[in-house]
Amino acid sequence: PGSCLILDDLMVEPIHCYRCGTSLAVLSLPLSRQDLCPDCGVQLHVCRMCSFYDPQVPRQCLEDDADDVSEKERANFCDWFKPASGLFDEQRFRDEQQARAKLSSLFGDGDADDPDADPALKDAEDLFK
Repeated sequence: PGSCLILDDLMVEPIHCYRCGTSLAVLSLPLSRQDLCPDCGVQLHVCRMCSFYDPQVPRQCLEDDADDVSEKERANFCDWFKPASGLFDEQRFRDEQQARAKLSSLFGDGDADDPDADPALKDAEDLFK
């Protein structure tokens, strides 16, 4: 029944994307290395999505036998991976959205592939015609 953590045949809690909070009920467990969040597109078979992830310990992993993974938000092949529930950090998500909005206001939302969206870019493109 979708992506719910199961403990001794009892459904415990549905899992959500660690980055945006979207329910992952449309995905089947176990999550594959290629699974992406249906909303934000972030990779899900990552340390940040694992029940063994703990930023307060060395290597940020509670499983001593797990291989060291340097990029905690990139898909990996860890055999110890076990998706955890309750990892979504709403404050971090809001901070990220505010930072993106500030960048957008500084640099604009123009379509980089449309030279007409930015007159300076259009002038530069015209140099090569």
